Amino acid sequence: MARSDAQRHHSVLVMRFSALGDVAMTIPVLYPVCRANRDVRFVMLTKKWPASIFHDRPDNLDVLGVDFKADYKGIPGLIRLAAALVRDYHIDAVADLHNVVRSRIIGLCLRLRGIPVDHLDKQRALRKALIDHKGSRPVTPTHERYRQVFERLGIAAPGGFTRLYDGKPLPESSILPDKQPGQRWIAIAPFSAHQGKVYPLEQMRRVVSLLSENSNYRIFLLGGGKKEASILQPWEQEGRVISLAAVKHGFVDEYALLSRCDLMLTMDSANMHFASLLGLKTATMWGATSPSCGFQGYGKDADDDIQLDLPCRPCSIYGERECRYGDYRCLAGITPQQVVQHLQSMLDK
Repeated sequence: MARSDAQRHHSVLVMRFSALGDVAMTIPVLYPVCRANRDVRFVMLTKKWPASIFHDRPDNLDVLGVDFKADYKGIPGLIRLAAALVRDYHIDAVADLHNVVRSRIIGLCLRLRGIPVDHLDKQRALRKALIDHKGSRPVTPTHERYRQVFERLGIAAPGGFTRLYDGKPLPESSILPDKQPGQRWIAIAPFSAHQGKVYPLEQMRRVVSLLSENSNYRIFLLGGGKKEASILQPWEQEGRVISLAAVKHGFVDEYALLSRCDLMLTMDSANMHFASLLGLKTATMWGATSPSCGFQGYGKDADDDIQLDLPCRPCSIYGERECRYGDYRCLAGITPQQVVQHLQSMLDK
């Protein structure tokens, strides 16, 4: 479709409901799309909680967070939602960046009204070949497949994202201390949704202990919920290691922290993508999953990744499969000393 056709789009619905990291990955694509199409209104449809990550957004982007269980339950609820979107936002094109049953039902309702719809290509065959070790071709990065959805709709999608708050004052947070001259701040996010993506916690605690021996380092631990807070609390050291897991905070506080940090250590999790949004240098530890599965952080340098070259990797796209050996050797085989050495080399650069 030619660019002249894209000019006729006045209001474009964009859908991505979960997971949190996948929603965060829309930002480096969606923000440049909005800025390249100032005459178009974009409506980002997601769940209520992820809706709060869209800070520093373009003026022509609305973010709509909905509760599918309470307000738009089942197929009747999705049909009502589709009708409301057309009525309230005059949608005339749909970019489905999720491609699940729920988004396809909404898309079908709008397609029946003559509205063009395009869906994310999940490249399932490539994914299956990777984890079955019957092919080595990597999955196209998710950011690029998001961008291609807009292009197929005839919408200019130029890329070029730099970072949130680029050239603007950084967000403030009352939960953070002042950063003293000469200090190096390191954020560590040790958790992920599945065990196959989590560095053994006792080994990670040793990483934190080794880093804290440097008096110029301040380490901030990230987590959420009572369980993670209780795990991280014993890791704290007065002034050197600070856990934010038990401190009530929002995404603006995390953005404020990451925008002031010098480095981040994270798993294959949403925190990797938040770091990318702030342009923060990040070391990602990969275990059951792999960057080849398409979920690398936007703009990340592959040399910064920490991972072992094992014939059994990757064994999962999302990390939910149990280790066939029972020991998660892909992560446990990385020593705390190796992690610390890697981080210090990144700081030295």
